[in-house]
Amino acid sequence: MKLIAVTGSIGCGKTTIARIIREQGYVVFDVDAWVRRLYYNKNFINRIREAFPGTTEGWTVDKRKLRNIVFNDNRELKKLEAMTHPFLRRYLKSVIRRNSRVDALFFIDVALLFEMGWDIYCDRIIVADVAYEIQKKRVMARDHVNGEDFDKINDVQMSNEKKKQMADAVIDTDKPINVLKTEVIALLGELEKE
Repeated sequence: MKLIAVTGSIGCGKTTIARIIREQGYVVFDVDAWVRRLYYNKNFINRIREAFPGTTEGWTVDKRKLRNIVFNDNRELKKLEAMTHPFLRRYLKSVIRRNSRVDALFFIDVALLFEMGWDIYCDRIIVADVAYEIQKKRVMARDHVNGEDFDKINDVQMSNEKKKQMADAVIDTDKPINVLKTEVIALLGELEKE
């Protein structure tokens, strides 16, 4: 098994790169999907209810309310991370164990790769990149947030400049999808040859 991370700050295009990779027939593990699954777990919802009063209704977490709390107070963000990151690490390790004997490329789509220390598990790291203003416009349109909220979210992540320094490959996603797809397919060919 060769584990390759696709990462990048919010709105930089990592999910688009991961989708292209998946379309080429590769397995791409989506860490955001793992997190979404957590938010359906009753034990986890109870922990959220206790740690962040007013963010749940029945068995549903109001993610907008939760986001407003954690992105306005770094201590609250650390509390949430302490609840989610151990689960995610265990899940990643189980994925690695289950696939360790398979001679294939596996990909992981993960925004907080370096922040969680997961780069140590990866054979190669691909960083999606785009100019800051494009990144901001994408996130504001996609997530229906204002510029101030975008900055709060972006500021808790490691800068993309720093991520690019630790990457094996950097892909600028500010291009037509057919050009981006050609670039990603070429990179996949190089990874297959290694």
